Amino acid sequence: MKQDFDFGVVDAILARHPLNELSTIAILQDIQEHYHYLPEEIFEHVSKAIGVGEARLYGVATFYENFSLEPKGKYLIRCCDGTACHVRGSQPILERLMQEMNLTNDKHTTDDLAFTLETVSCLGACGLAPVMTVNGKVYPAMNPDSAVEVLNELRAELSAEGASESKVAKPKKSKKEAK
Repeated sequence: MKQDFDFGVVDAILARHPLNELSTIAILQDIQEHYHYLPEEIFEHVSKAIGVGEARLYGVATFYENFSLEPKGKYLIRCCDGTACHVRGSQPILERLMQEMNLTNDKHTTDDLAFTLETVSCLGACGLAPVMTVNGKVYPAMNPDSAVEVLNELRAELSAEGASESKVAKPKKSKKEAK
């Protein structure tokens, strides 16, 4: 177990739930919502807190498709490749997004953990095909160019967040200090 993992968030999540086996899925969902995946460090900690074996906890995490043991980006982009989306051109959208983010069939998340791109069988919006979602928000009637426009808007949001964080972290120099 990594010694530098901060369990403060996990402990706060545990405090919101009854500490028993019935809370397993809810606790794992809350942890994943915060980290965008289930870090391996949490299994022993949660196991002891709720009185469930680590193997059982891991079994729940690997059984349900919604749980991920791999880090995911801040923005989860799901590109539908169901029948309606496929015949209306989802493959070129997926290929363009992969190219734009330097992803491959084996690499789904950008190195900076900003984006994760997943292909799904159906998003249940066949009449709006081809469809993609970003963190659950539906984007209908997509094409490669409109998908890149969405991606660039998300990148701009990240840049704006980074700029505002750096303004908070670094106080402005006075005119005297700047000289």
